[in-house]
Amino acid sequence: MPIYHSTHSPATPQAAPRDSAAALRDSTLRDSTLLHWKPRYPQGLPPRQASHVPAGKQLSQLPVMEVPAGRTPGSYNSSPLHDTVSMTLLLLGVLLITLSYNKGYMYIANFAHNMFSTRKRENLFDDHTVSDLGILSALIFNTCVTMGLIAFYAIGYLVPGMQAALSHNVSMLVIMLVAWSLLFYLAQLALYYVLGFTFGDKLGTTIWTSGFKASQSLLGLLLLPVAIILMVYPNTIKVMLITALSLYICARIVFICKGFRIFFNNLQSSVYFILYLCAVEIVPPVLYCAGAITLCNFLQS
Repeated sequence: MPIYHSTHSPATPQAAPRDSAAALRDSTLRDSTLLHWKPRYPQGLPPRQASHVPAGKQLSQLPVMEVPAGRTPGSYNSSPLHDTVSMTLLLLGVLLITLSYNKGYMYIANFAHNMFSTRKRENLFDDHTVSDLGILSALIFNTCVTMGLIAFYAIGYLVPGMQAALSHNVSMLVIMLVAWSLLFYLAQLALYYVLGFTFGDKLGTTIWTSGFKASQSLLGLLLLPVAIILMVYPNTIKVMLITALSLYICARIVFICKGFRIFFNNLQSSVYFILYLCAVEIVPPVLYCAGAITLCNFLQS
């Protein structure tokens, strides 16, 4: 007997009809919400507002805000720290000392001997070699660079009227001050040779001038950190200038004492010593300072 399958799916239960009162309440709430909604522009979009830009002016010409935010920027003042030439001279001095130290380190080790010894007996080991000349040149170059940089800051501090002018041409001023320092050193060295050969002999003059070279070389090494601190922290200029002046005075006192021990040995020499102090140790530094200020004024004119 054949089996027939029904093609109709089983009847699914129908959802119960909603309550007529609840449906009426929902419809009334929806209608009331639509009735109470007020459009923002019932009369349509407002007309375009007239421009407040005066005739003949562009919008970019008007102030953006009534009170500017922040503060008025100050003018940029250049300094040797941000100057390529100044930093090159400083690093070149350090590089020359480093390169010549390997062969001329004995000259630095003999600083104390050259600065204080007054022994007039010839010694085979007292002869200067080419290595000593190389490191001596590097040390003197470093001294002139540090003196030029310190003179640059000293002029700006002691002569406030030139501070703004100095920042406009840092490279040229630093180069000229370094050259002026080198000229000052060479002039002093030549003067000491003349005085030495005039009032003494060749050996005494050699010992005396070797003390001057050693004291100036050591002075440059001591002034190097002072110059670096001045460049990095200009606010410490008062303390650094006092430190630099103190180091210079100490170096001169050591050299003067050595010259006194070499050349002055009687009462008559005391008169010469006073004249020497006035003519050689007091006047030249004053001329150096006056010449540096005059040089800066000339370059800025």
